[in-house]
Amino acid sequence: MTDAGRIELRLRIRLGDAIAMGPGKADLLGAIDAHGSISAAARAIGMSYRRAWLLVEEMNGCFAAPLVETRPGAGAQLSEDARAVLAAYRRGEAAAVAAAEQELAALGGLLKPA
Repeated sequence: MTDAGRIELRLRIRLGDAIAMGPGKADLLGAIDAHGSISAAARAIGMSYRRAWLLVEEMNGCFAAPLVETRPGAGAQLSEDARAVLAAYRRGEAAAVAAAEQELAALGGLLKPA
């Protein structure tokens, strides 16, 4: 199947109207963990610093404890809760794809040729 006919399953966890966790936020958390700062993480994934900061604020507001801890002059790091959230989210993504694989393949067979 070509990219035009690719089927993607995107998992989002909502808290009210806010998206507490989704693919972009999970990628941002991974990049913060790898790069040690919000600005470096944003650059690494092609996101503006402002957008990254807003996503961090939204995540921190949705969970019982902050996921990203910042210190002036020392960058940012993931909390232990963030590591647990990210791991659970990635496992949930994989489980959702595995559970839906057969149905998604059938759906893909009904798409027009690219």
